Amino acid sequence: MTTTSTFSFIHRPLVPFAHDYIHGDSEPWHKHDCAQLLHTLSGVVRVDTASGCWVVPPGRGVWLPAGTRHSLRITGNVAARTLFIDPLARADLPATCQIVQITPLLRELILVCLALPESYSPGSRDERVYELILDEIRTMPVLPFHLPEPESEALRRLCLQIRQNPGESWTSAQAASMMNVSERTLNRHFQQQTGLSYGEWLRRARLLEALVRLAQGQPVLRVALDLGYGSHSAFTAMFRRVMGVSPSDYFKND
Repeated sequence: MTTTSTFSFIHRPLVPFAHDYIHGDSEPWHKHDCAQLLHTLSGVVRVDTASGCWVVPPGRGVWLPAGTRHSLRITGNVAARTLFIDPLARADLPATCQIVQITPLLRELILVCLALPESYSPGSRDERVYELILDEIRTMPVLPFHLPEPESEALRRLCLQIRQNPGESWTSAQAASMMNVSERTLNRHFQQQTGLSYGEWLRRARLLEALVRLAQGQPVLRVALDLGYGSHSAFTAMFRRVMGVSPSDYFKND
């Protein structure tokens, strides 16, 4: 069963909301009649939709267009700061789900608007804050933390096996053999259905699993070995290449 939440935008174009989750919390499948920007100050949130899963690292956000059916799973203690946005507030709001970078300016604006009154005068500071938030949302950089779900049942089964056992070798030859196709055909199907090659999808699946495990406080070496990396340094090199910092530094101040 899917519940639908509704919000009133009579007095303002967006409704801010602050909520803190504890480790292990979850929210069942639901949707909103408006767009949603979920920003996390700490912890990791996994968002599942019909088109795949989205992992929100601390300090980032996930954009969900109006009507997107989704569920949440919480890892670590998550301080969530959410904006529910009138889908008619701007004509060029993002049209697809995406993990986004929250700029320092947007982060502060979100915190400021939590304390603003529901109604405001035209031309006031409060109105400018809301309008600036909408301006910033239109330019949010998109981050590669989406694991797209393939369309075919055969590929879905393969992806499920990979997610359940991410530490196995999972070479393209092994995966192709399991599906009784050539490696070339495997990669073509992955590219057509997910927009990623098989190797890219596998690396992303392991990175998103690593984010969840690191948020749980698991040691970096254990995470590296459990996810099939031969050494601490190999995993750290991959993580730094994608995230810009080492895994130990990434969660240091979370």
